[in-house]
Amino acid sequence: MNDSTAEKRALPIGIFDSGLGGLTALKEIRRVLPGEDLIYFGDTGRVPYGTRSRQTIIRYARQDVRFLLSQNIKCIVAACGTVSATALEVLREEFSLPILGVIDPAVKKAVAVTKNGRVGVIATPSTIHSHAYADRIALLAPAMQVTECACPLFVPLVENGFFGADDPVPELVAQRYLEPIRQAGADTLILGCTHYPLLKEIIARVLPGVQLIDTGVEVAHSLQA
Repeated sequence: MNDSTAEKRALPIGIFDSGLGGLTALKEIRRVLPGEDLIYFGDTGRVPYGTRSRQTIIRYARQDVRFLLSQNIKCIVAACGTVSATALEVLREEFSLPILGVIDPAVKKAVAVTKNGRVGVIATPSTIHSHAYADRIALLAPAMQVTECACPLFVPLVENGFFGADDPVPELVAQRYLEPIRQAGADTLILGCTHYPLLKEIIARVLPGVQLIDTGVEVAHSLQA
């Protein structure tokens, strides 16, 4: 190994999200890459991103990336479904280092594991309106049926601590949001925002037997590769 390669390996990986949700991705990245140094930026002052305009999301994402670049990192994980859906290509065009998003890894996993060809996607309003998950699924498996549902209250609930497995508040909200997924007969559900794994127990209870795809887990494996 030459000195430049060793120096690059010693640099940290930058991870960012609009708030606490990206910590679910950081946890998985730390698990699969225990030898890497990680720097996490959670933009808790401006959470949530998922109800903002495209222009605002891109502006926030640029600022997040610039902050991480000031920390001398070697690559970035946009651990945010909204940024991955709305701003990822812009960021890749403007910045030279590798930037990973959460959508492609999650979609590949969902397409691989579904048995009945019916996949649900839950995410922030901006992500759902972009159809980023559905469009990528259509590229990989055109015959697959996709049901998309925006869940705007999930991020504020998580950010305010309402994600306990026995908390009736998020469960009532989940029952309302997830009814279209249940009616569609989806056997696989992409948790299209990194906040949502904190509600995984509740979601699994509302949709028993449905395979839940955790974007944080999948982007960690993609980063490892």
